[in-house]
Amino acid sequence: MPEKSPLLLIPGLLCDASLWAHQARFLADVVDVHIAETTHDESLGDMVGRALAEAPPRFALAGLSMGGYVALECMRQAPERVSRLALLDTSARADDAETLKRRKSFIDLAEQGRFKGVTPRLLPSFIHPDRLGDSELANAVTRMAESVGKDAFLRQQRAIMARPDSRSDLAAINVPTLVICGRQDVATPLALSIEIADLITKARLCIIEECGHLSSMERPYAVTALMRDWLLR
Repeated sequence: MPEKSPLLLIPGLLCDASLWAHQARFLADVVDVHIAETTHDESLGDMVGRALAEAPPRFALAGLSMGGYVALECMRQAPERVSRLALLDTSARADDAETLKRRKSFIDLAEQGRFKGVTPRLLPSFIHPDRLGDSELANAVTRMAESVGKDAFLRQQRAIMARPDSRSDLAAINVPTLVICGRQDVATPLALSIEIADLITKARLCIIEECGHLSSMERPYAVTALMRDWLLR
């Protein structure tokens, strides 16, 4: 049997391997899945450095939300190691002033000991309104955030706030690229994924209906099917 090619999956803010549970399980017949560790470092560059040190020499790369920011940083640092790219529910832009202010307020609350992870009030930023009553999904998102915890949340927010605008780098990406976004993503709206797909030559945009920000958990079968097609094309 031929050796399976590697796939490196990068979680988002307040996310761990649970974000990719369905994909890791149901793509394992065609790829060797690795999940990056994004909770120990305070910069995207250091997250990439850690991932590259632990990853095989060449791999397919997928990131969701903050994981997409890390993936774009990886394309700057080591494009020769990436065979194909998937960007899910993410943005190529740096934070605007309003978003930076909001992140700073979250940091202030966490530093005051008021970190509560993903609360019911915050859930609509992560999942589609129709899924808020889905206790299995809502509990999975909440548990994931609790598992990441306050200290990692602070490191991740600081890393995100310092990220560069990546739009000028997108034209240099020349590997097969899949861009996925939930139609109702309010955290990184669809227009941002359209922008990414327009700026990457070999990009294919796929929109998942009735889906919010955490597409790999909300619509796992759709995301896994799209990623399987991307991996095998």
